[in-house]
Amino acid sequence: GTGIIPILLAAKTTASEIIGLEIQEESADMAARSVQFNHLEDRIRIIQGDIKGAAEIFPAASFDVVTSNPPYMIASHGLKNPYEAKNIARHEILCTLEDVVKAAAHLVRPGGSFCLIHKPFRLVEIMQAYKLEPKRMRLVHPYVDKEPNMVMLEAVRGGKSRITIERPLIIYQEQGVYTEDVRRIY
Repeated sequence: GTGIIPILLAAKTTASEIIGLEIQEESADMAARSVQFNHLEDRIRIIQGDIKGAAEIFPAASFDVVTSNPPYMIASHGLKNPYEAKNIARHEILCTLEDVVKAAAHLVRPGGSFCLIHKPFRLVEIMQAYKLEPKRMRLVHPYVDKEPNMVMLEAVRGGKSRITIERPLIIYQEQGVYTEDVRRIY
C-alpha cells in the first residue's frame, strides 16, 4: 500500500529497522516516497516483492515481529473495483490468507509475534495455521451498536495455549466522530 503501516510503526516503536514488502510496483514506489517524505529512510526500507517468495528474500526466523494488513476478501467475494491495483489490495488475487500466514510463520523468530488485521469471518482459518498460537484478540466495531467488521490478532510462534480477548474497539461514537480510544491510538 502507501507505506502507512511501517510509518505508524516507526512512530510507535523504537525498532531500528522496519521492512515493508509490497507486491505491486506502483504501490511499493508510493510507499518508498512516503518514507522519504517523512524522513524515515534510516529506519524503514520498502521492498517490492511477492510474499509467496518471502522465504527466498529473507532468512528464516529473521524478524521479531511480522505485521500484515492482507487482502481480506476471497477472490470471488465482494464488489470489484474498476482499478485493478485496489482489487489486488482487497481481494486474494495475487496472494491468499494461507500465503500470508505461511510466510509469517517462516519469517518470525521463535517467541516472536505475528500481528494481523482481518475480517472476523476468516478467524478460524487464521487460528488453524502454522504453529502460530493466538495470544491476543480484539474485535473492531464501526459503531457500538454494530457487529464487528474487523479483528486484530496477535499470535506467537511456538507460544503456549492461552488467549486474551481484549475489550472491543469502537471506531465512531457518531458519524464522522472518532471515539476517545481511536483518538488515543492516533
